[in-house]
Amino acid sequence: MKNKKPPFEITNSMIASVAEIAELLGRLSSANRLSANPTLRRSNRIRTIHGSLAIEQNTLSLDQVTAVLNGKRVLAPPKDIAEVKNAYEIYERMDELDPYSVDDLLTAHGIMMRGLVEEAGVFRTRSVGVVDQQGNILHFGTLPQYVPDLVMELLDWVKNSDVHMLIKSCVFHYELELIHPFADGNGRLGRLWHTLLLSKWKPAFAWLPVESIVHDRQKEYYAAINASNNAGESTQFIEFMLSAIKASLIEAIKTSDEMSNAPKDKAALRLSKIEAYLKTHDFIMNADVRTLCDVSAATANRILASLTEEGKLTKYREGGHWAYR
Repeated sequence: MKNKKPPFEITNSMIASVAEIAELLGRLSSANRLSANPTLRRSNRIRTIHGSLAIEQNTLSLDQVTAVLNGKRVLAPPKDIAEVKNAYEIYERMDELDPYSVDDLLTAHGIMMRGLVEEAGVFRTRSVGVVDQQGNILHFGTLPQYVPDLVMELLDWVKNSDVHMLIKSCVFHYELELIHPFADGNGRLGRLWHTLLLSKWKPAFAWLPVESIVHDRQKEYYAAINASNNAGESTQFIEFMLSAIKASLIEAIKTSDEMSNAPKDKAALRLSKIEAYLKTHDFIMNADVRTLCDVSAATANRILASLTEEGKLTKYREGGHWAYR
């Protein structure tokens, strides 16, 4: 039946979490923290990929994932390296994906699992059982003949439901794992699609390492899935994921604050001193730079030449000497 609501309850805990997340998003957006900092965005993207794959037993450390994505050689299982490259490719292409399209879901799975499984980019054709890290059976996946319709119904519900996106994205994440539509890669695709849904709602989510927080709380993640399976509805999983989203936002704001408050690099400090000087003087000369920046005459010349090349100063003759303004 189309638009059938998956089983879950909206609790006071969820409502409180949604309000706190909205407030944190406001703080993050008001300072334009992520969009103004490409270094932080890339760092978060790498942490996202490392966290999501580590949950699936990928052996690469965060430093190794960073090295792979910087084009360096890493001594590691080829499968693990391929997982990193595939995941990075699809995360970088998130803007192209329609979060309500079955075709795009299959395309994303095809990229993420390319060269890793035979059934990459297609729904599974065999029955499966889902187990945790200890080998305990969490549940038996949906029979393969019902998978396509159930996935389409789930996407249709997320698209048309008036439930808050923070909540229904968590519902989607849980229900996709329950359906278990693919032979492999369901967990990492579910986490990707959760991020995709949130990023279409608020773009900052494209750069938040929620998956890294989930990895740090991996036991709680599986416990929440187990508890929801036992209860026959996703309420406890939603509450867990909202807490992970909140933690990710708090960490992102803290990291951004630390970076904003870090000392400026030497070149920026020198430029700020020169700019301040020129607010009260018509021009600046080598001797002035030496005094302001506590540098040698040769270094002062290099500073002035560099700023001139960058178009920040203009060089001209003043009283028989070179001056800048």
